[in-house]
This record gives sequence, structure tokens and C-alpha cells, in this order.
Amino acid sequence: MHVVVLAEFAVASGGAEKVAVESARALAEAGVAVTYVQAIAGPADPLLDHAGIARIVLGNADIWDRPRLAGAMAGLWDRASARRLAAALDGLSRAPDVIHLHQWTRSLSPSAFPVLAKRGVPVLVTLHDYFLACPNGVYYRFDRNEPCTLRPLSPACLSAPCDGRGRLHKLVRVGRTAALRATLRRRRLDVVHVCDASLDRMGDLVGGLDLRHHRIDNPVRAMPGPPAEPDRGDAVAYVGRLTREKGADLVAEAARVAGLTALFIGAGPLEEELRARPGVEVVGWQAPEAVAAILRSRARALAAPSRWYETGPLTVYEALAAGIPVVASNRSGAAEKVVDGLTGFVTAPEVPALAAAFGQLHDDRRVADLGRAAHDRYWASPMTAARHAAALIALYDDLASRRPD
Repeated sequence: MHVVVLAEFAVASGGAEKVAVESARALAEAGVAVTYVQAIAGPADPLLDHAGIARIVLGNADIWDRPRLAGAMAGLWDRASARRLAAALDGLSRAPDVIHLHQWTRSLSPSAFPVLAKRGVPVLVTLHDYFLACPNGVYYRFDRNEPCTLRPLSPACLSAPCDGRGRLHKLVRVGRTAALRATLRRRRLDVVHVCDASLDRMGDLVGGLDLRHHRIDNPVRAMPGPPAEPDRGDAVAYVGRLTREKGADLVAEAARVAGLTALFIGAGPLEEELRARPGVEVVGWQAPEAVAAILRSRARALAAPSRWYETGPLTVYEALAAGIPVVASNRSGAAEKVVDGLTGFVTAPEVPALAAAFGQLHDDRRVADLGRAAHDRYWASPMTAARHAAALIALYDDLASRRPD
């Protein structure tokens, strides 16, 4: 089997990129021939250095790094990118059996979908977000700091100042979503959901599209080993981009109320604000190995209090695998992997609820019990890369068997 994995980046700087890279590696380790097509020029993660993985770089530029008008037009429909993608696929020495798309909004644009459809092979899209339905991709009102309740592309949606980057970006993204809808309207598309919540929610948001839905967990590259000792930790930890929609500010305030240190591993627009708060430590972005070491030595729990309907943040699964309790937002898809009161806490992304959960972390015995239960339950049914690859291969085989002769 030969699979083309298509993404815009080849480094694990965010959740979608990390899943694309780890998925490609897992498939290669399972004996699948993988061609990793990287749309935007840049470095590659060492995980892609495998004999079973070939890499192609299209050399696109991020639309938001281009001159404003050119970037806006390319965001709607990028003919040059489509030509490069078509040439790359036509130049493969072996035709793919499946094309698996992970990202398309930063440079590929809706113009990529007709190119993929013309290959005559199954096309699969993993939904790491809500861009297939929602113009800003996260179904979230940045102007109100709350989830959206509007029907995508409705008059109310079109007039809402919801985009975190401003009106111009909203206009471009509305046009892009409209172009995507028009492109897909007469095509069936297979999509993979990484959590149950996404599967439930997207069906109501993408009316008019012919989607066939599938459910596969993200891969977690964690090795079995002894559990952490979170009762020896001294902080509530947060890992990821420091933004309001991900709830970084909620962690700082709730930890202050609960009388705990808030430890932030990451960077983002709230970094300066967080550094100015008492009881807060910000250590910046760290390599995965360093993150794991910091969590094992410092974290009494990992906090993931997203205000938006986050699909499947890998940090939650990695913490559970290490035996670290998780305090997760009830809006996050990852919360379905947390057993409230047993492996952590599932709460509303609000300071009082989070502070109440954090307050329970003062009890060493309680924290130790939560950590052991998190480790035991995770490894009883682990989200390993091998299991992820096996599920994908079964899906690829099924899609191939449905193709007309």
C-alpha cells in the first residue's frame, strides 16, 4: 500500500502537524509506503527520517506571510499551489492507493480538493478543527470569548465580528468557506474525527455536504513505564499555546485562588500578561523530551481548560499515559478520556469550577491515587501509534474496496 500524507508543515509545532507527522511515521513502521507532501517550505521533524517515508516539499508560502491582497486572493483559491500539488502527485513513481489530507488552510486553499479528486483514489481528511464548516475554524466567538452558536455562513454568522484577526481575515475566511462548499457540494468526502464530540457536532454544522464520517483516535507516542509521582509535584501545569481560547488565563487565576503555582510550558499572545501575575512560571516552548521531564518533576496535574470546542489535544493523552492527573474542560474532546474524580476532573472552563478542582490537588494521597488510576486506565487501552496505524490501514482498505472497478 502507498499512502500520500498531505499537510502544510512537517514539524510538530501544533496539534494537527504533530498528528500528521506521527501518523506518517506510524504507517511507515507498519510497513506502508508513505509519501509525505509538505506544502509550506520549512524544516522536517526527525520522525519523518524513515526508510519507508519519502518527502516532497511544494514550496508554498503561508498566505498570511504574503502581501495582504495577494495573500487574501490565494486564501480563496490558489491556482499556483494547485499546479504544484498536481505536478507533485503526477510525478510520483508509484500511484497512491489513498491520499490523506491533514491541513489545507494556510497555503493549499480549496483549490487543492479538485486536484485530489482527479487522482481517482480515495481521499480522506482528518478534522483537527471545524474549518470544513466554520470560517474561523474553531466555531468560537473571539469577540466574546465564548463558543459560537450561529449556523455557519448564515446572515448572523456573516455579520458577526468573531475572527481573532479582524474583519479582513473574517472576509477572506468566509470567501474561502464558500469556495470550499461549492467545490465539495457534488463530491462525497470521507472524514476522520479524532473525538466523539467532533463527530456529534460536525454533522449539524455541515449541512449540504456529502460526508462519510469515521472515528479514529490520534496517535500518542508514549512508551510504557513506571507512572509519575504527581504527589511530589508543586504546580498545576499547562502545555501549549498561551491563548485565551485555550484557557491559559483561567489556569493562572484558578491556581491563584486555589493557592497553587501555575506552570506554563509554551508561548503565545498571553505570555507577557501571564508573566506579570504572581505565582506564575512561564518556561517557554520546550522539546517533547523536556516537556515530559518537566511534567514528571513538577506537575501535580495537567490543566487543559479550553473555552473552545477543542477536538483532541495530545497533551491530555500524554499526561494520562505518564500517570499525571488531568483537569479538562467539558468543552474539549479530550475530556472523554478523563474519568471525573478518578483520573482527574472534568469541569466548566470557568475560574470557580477550576479552582475547586485545583483545590483538591493539595491532598497528596488524593493526587497519588488520581495519578495511578490515570496511568492504569490509559495503559489498559493505550492510544498507541501502532493502534492508530492499524485503524487507518483498515479504513484505507475499506475505502479502496468501495472504489468502482
